[in-house]
Amino acid sequence: MSISTVMVVGAGQMGGGIAQVMAAAGRKVYLSDLDAAAVNKRIEFIDSILTKDEAKGRITADEKAATLGRLVPVTDLAAAAECDLVVEAVAELMDVKTAVFRELDQLAPERCILASNTSSLPITSIAAVTNRPQKVIGMHFMNPVPVMKLVELIRGLATSEHTYQAVKAEAEALGKTSVEVRDVPGFVSNRVLQMLINEAIFCVYEGVASVEDVDTVMKLGMNHPMGPLTLADFIGLDTVLNIMEVLYEGFADSKYRPCPLLRQYVQAGWLGKKSGRGFYQYS
Repeated sequence: MSISTVMVVGAGQMGGGIAQVMAAAGRKVYLSDLDAAAVNKRIEFIDSILTKDEAKGRITADEKAATLGRLVPVTDLAAAAECDLVVEAVAELMDVKTAVFRELDQLAPERCILASNTSSLPITSIAAVTNRPQKVIGMHFMNPVPVMKLVELIRGLATSEHTYQAVKAEAEALGKTSVEVRDVPGFVSNRVLQMLINEAIFCVYEGVASVEDVDTVMKLGMNHPMGPLTLADFIGLDTVLNIMEVLYEGFADSKYRPCPLLRQYVQAGWLGKKSGRGFYQYS
């Protein structure tokens, strides 16, 4: 299957990154969000990133112009009618995602594959709200998308082999390495990562060490490029909590219980870098 026209639904950090790498790989990309200002802001951000890449000699001026020229801002899903692939990258909430997939199923042509960038939610359940479950798949990119090489591919119960192979080929065309994982809560990446983050939060909650010292242990002792609490702030503490809830409910195992301090921070609106305060404060 040839993929030439795609749509990315959601102009946040993940959606913007996915749109950037797809446009750079030669795809025409509709970047969709209900908020026109959010779409325009994201394209301006992509422009700034490409400008830096050009200044460093990573891309040419022509390559930058060509990538930006393939990005088309839209504020609805109607352009899905032209697409070979749609990648959803909206909030990590099942009701939000299923609403998007119901609409896409009505708008997209029969050939179109519908992929979700979900980091934890069941693909089988998302696919079940459509009339094309065989063409629904998980395509979980890592953040920041232009830098990170991994994509988790998750088959739902009905995902066809043709759909899987087409999306695997697309990941490779984007310069990514794909791994196939089962449709279980959190897949591999977040089943492991969020447990690490949650346990780091418990260390702070129980007074084992300060925020800074927990991060220092993991950076200098385990050679992690970023401490788990800094990473949590960058991901968004609300997202971390949502994923931990999916793990806790999905496995019915107390080891996935979200730390009470995490819940408290989210209730306070301390969501991390995007809100100006999380485990650290940001100007």
